[in-house]
Amino acid sequence: MADKDILQNVEAAMGKAELMAALSDATRARLAKQGVPCTVEPGKLLFAKGDKGDALYVLLEGEVEVRTSSEAGKDVRLASLKPPALIGEMAVLDGGVRSADICAIRRSRFLRIHRDQALAALESEPKALLKLIAGLSARLRHADAALEDAQLLDLGGRLAQRLLEEAGDGASVTLTQTELARRIGASREKVNRKLHEWADEGWISMGRAGIKLLARDKLSALIREARMT
Repeated sequence: MADKDILQNVEAAMGKAELMAALSDATRARLAKQGVPCTVEPGKLLFAKGDKGDALYVLLEGEVEVRTSSEAGKDVRLASLKPPALIGEMAVLDGGVRSADICAIRRSRFLRIHRDQALAALESEPKALLKLIAGLSARLRHADAALEDAQLLDLGGRLAQRLLEEAGDGASVTLTQTELARRIGASREKVNRKLHEWADEGWISMGRAGIKLLARDKLSALIREARMT
């Protein structure tokens, strides 16, 4: 059972996640009490590709990375997830093995819900099951688009896209150059050169607080041009 000191936060976080929001308040409250809290430190795995898929996780705090490995053994980043993300939905449907690694980027807290408990909730509320299927379909479409971009975009296009995605509606990116390089599959040296090139153009500025986007339109145009070539 989840600790009493986190139950209040758990139900609130679950209510913000699209799948959990489709469940009734009573069902969410039951799952919150049935769930087991866990914490993963930065750089550690929540689970690895090939592990048994016996649970669903609700990300309450922190950030995780979905990744796999290339044939050469290099880590390949597929996506990053922030609260209130749900992790491991496929295991709820088929109970199969994990299809990717989930690694904590920051110290992350989760609620672990056993597959049997999640299935019981979904079977009792079919609308939530439809939300789960729709969510998995959307994630597959996103993964397909990411693979396409990896093939079509050059380093500048991938870096511009990553900066815009990390900044969201804001203008600041706090990731280090090393982390940016890893997330787009490039060397730090190449990322550093490109960032300084854009700084000279007045598109961005760099400081101790990170990278500030000064010309989002220029970065967006660069991505469009890269896709057309």
